[in-house]
Amino acid sequence: MQTYMNLAQIVIAIALTAVIMLQTKGAALGGVFGRSDSAVYKTRRGIEKTVFNVTIGLSVAFFMLAMLNVMVFVPQQ
Repeated sequence: MQTYMNLAQIVIAIALTAVIMLQTKGAALGGVFGRSDSAVYKTRRGIEKTVFNVTIGLSVAFFMLAMLNVMVFVPQQ
């Protein structure tokens, strides 16, 4: 059972990394430090919103799986 949970966590981590890389596509280096190219607030629409929501879902799933993995499979001392 522990092997399956570890494998699921690895798969979610890889998927989360890929989705995050898709999100940052086209972002300038200045955006990393807080500078933006326009002062206009931009809303997410279409595929950008879907990728954002998938990122949130994957991060919650990764966190819950990590917590469950620690609570169930770490031996008590």
